[in-house]
Amino acid sequence: MSGHSKWASIKHKKGAADAKRGKIFTKLIKEITVAARLGGGDPTGNARLRHVIAEAKQANMPQDNINRAIKKGTGELEGVTYEEITYEGYGPGGAAILVDVMTDNKNRTVGELRALFGKNGGNMGESGCVAWMFDKKGLIVVNASEKSEDELMELALEAGADDLRKVEGHYEITSAVENFEAVRKAMEDHKVKMESSSLTKLPKSATPVDEKHARSLLRLMELLEDHDDVQKVYSNFDIPEDVMAAIEQNP
Repeated sequence: MSGHSKWASIKHKKGAADAKRGKIFTKLIKEITVAARLGGGDPTGNARLRHVIAEAKQANMPQDNINRAIKKGTGELEGVTYEEITYEGYGPGGAAILVDVMTDNKNRTVGELRALFGKNGGNMGESGCVAWMFDKKGLIVVNASEKSEDELMELALEAGADDLRKVEGHYEITSAVENFEAVRKAMEDHKVKMESSSLTKLPKSATPVDEKHARSLLRLMELLEDHDDVQKVYSNFDIPEDVMAAIEQNP
């Protein structure tokens, strides 16, 4: 399970029907605004901005929205100043959880997140308590029908990827952050349609979670993801396939 995110797979399996496009756009706009504020509005010289623009285009965000977000970041348009914070904690069953936040009111956000953890069988921890359990990586997801595993593996590794694995009908390609752009460009150049591509945090090892804790844990993960100030949520849980099947059949 090292280097694999069960939460990412669960979200992918649930599919676009579950996606709340308005919330997705809001999170991407915040990320674009902050990237432009920190590194300038020209994506050619701002890798973070390039990455999030590509992510926004995959989410079918209109170019006008992207341009306005950049201008808010550079100060050409009036906008809110967001603070970036990562909160850490534990979910039911002891799974590690990282929560990336962008907020204009840190006190409000930390209070609300602490309440979500507490009401759903988890607890927030000190800074650094679980961050060491994750590696920052590039992650590209490709439908298994696009190419054979051997073809895609050769293409990905030549471009600088670390690994490729097949997970439930799609391939997950991981790379070091510095190689992520080259790997994504190789996919584009070879007309490989990517279902998603983003920088993420992958667990170094997994924490097994039983059915009792799994239900509470998944509820906590969804509530955290749905919070307006939360950009992304990561966890190292491993829920066995038979337990996931039981949860899906009887939510």
